[in-house]
Amino acid sequence: MQQTSVNPSLNSILAREEEKILACVHCGLCLEACPTYVATSDENDGPRGRIYLMRAVKEQRLAPDSHAFQTHIDRCLGCRACESACPAGVQYGQLLEAARAEIVRVRTKLSASDRLFHFVLKYVWPKPVLLRLGFAMTRIVRDSGISNLLIKTGMARGISEKFEFALALLDGSREAKAGGRSGAARMAANRTQDACAPMDARAPTCLFTGCVTEGLFKRVNEATRRVLEVNGSSINVPETQVCCGALHAHAGDLEGARVLARKNIDAFADGNAPIVTNAGGCGAMLEGYAHLLEHDEKYSERARQFSARVRDIGQQLHAIGFRNGESIGFERTTYDASCHLLHGQHAADASQQMLWAIPDLNFTMLNGSDVCCGGAGVYNLMQPELSDEVLTDKLSNIESSGAKVLATGNPGCHMQIAAGARLAGIPLRVCHPVELLDESYARAGFYDRS
Repeated sequence: MQQTSVNPSLNSILAREEEKILACVHCGLCLEACPTYVATSDENDGPRGRIYLMRAVKEQRLAPDSHAFQTHIDRCLGCRACESACPAGVQYGQLLEAARAEIVRVRTKLSASDRLFHFVLKYVWPKPVLLRLGFAMTRIVRDSGISNLLIKTGMARGISEKFEFALALLDGSREAKAGGRSGAARMAANRTQDACAPMDARAPTCLFTGCVTEGLFKRVNEATRRVLEVNGSSINVPETQVCCGALHAHAGDLEGARVLARKNIDAFADGNAPIVTNAGGCGAMLEGYAHLLEHDEKYSERARQFSARVRDIGQQLHAIGFRNGESIGFERTTYDASCHLLHGQHAADASQQMLWAIPDLNFTMLNGSDVCCGGAGVYNLMQPELSDEVLTDKLSNIESSGAKVLATGNPGCHMQIAAGARLAGIPLRVCHPVELLDESYARAGFYDRS
């Protein structure tokens, strides 16, 4: 094993997580839950092997800049399925972020894509004006049909398969219309906020809009607001909220994530209303602020209180009780669980329950719905081969289900599955469960003026 030659202080991040590292009893029950271990059969590509590598770095038996450590940590999807499988309750997600932060501190050689990604995270993502501009430009490429044209003509693939998939991801965020449902969705979208006919109660609720969701899936935020309002909630959307910091944390930039976390805690400081999200990745990150800022004297207690307020839209609707809607057709529909919604927020069941409020829904279970799709933020662009292998299994299960509509509670999963289906020639509409519930409410007339 390679001996470390770096300053011992570089091991401080993993050293602080020693208790979590030692909690692993190496039983191996996590291995079959790990998509990368299943794909490669390499012990180092499983949670147990990665924790062993982390321990070696912590004990200075392995250098954090070693090829083995960086390669196998980089290959991790961060889906956290191992956490659900672990009988010892090892908090692997927190260990992974610490390991990646360790790598960032010592890594000297970066690929062009890595340099671009870290530049965007550092100089664009924390600045709302630049971020909005960036998303506006991507929407122009998407909505003008440029991305679709480049894919259809094969020009994108001619440049590179990675470029083609990146465009397919962008194109996958476009609203997909199927079975005449889009008319109901547009009807709801064209209603003004005061056109809703809510229940009597007006429970205060804060909405976390998210950067990717607001930038590419604004329709999901709008549907979320309508559904909450018609079920008796008054909505507050703090204007000073920023990105949740998930991309930063997953990339090892924990300090960048902390900067964003503090801004969000300040933005949602007024009152104790639930903070509702509709993106599994954001929700899991927001719930993780308590750990992220546990050593911050000023924010640690506020972070704990903030995290306790976070709920997925499905959880919030379950908590307040929500109406059934009207039938929206009989296309076979299935549900795929966002990993962070399932293993981070533990809210996948609540998200799926939104579909039970739609009468006569032709629903079918999806084999492997609890297995990662291979998206994992920008993993699909950084580790395309492994991501594609994981995605191929997911698409095979979707085809076998016969579903024409798939609901999932995270924008990254949405784009990954939509892109894969598009390039594989599989006809599939991908949407958020709250979009289907919103359409059901529109058909029921809940948005009519009364």
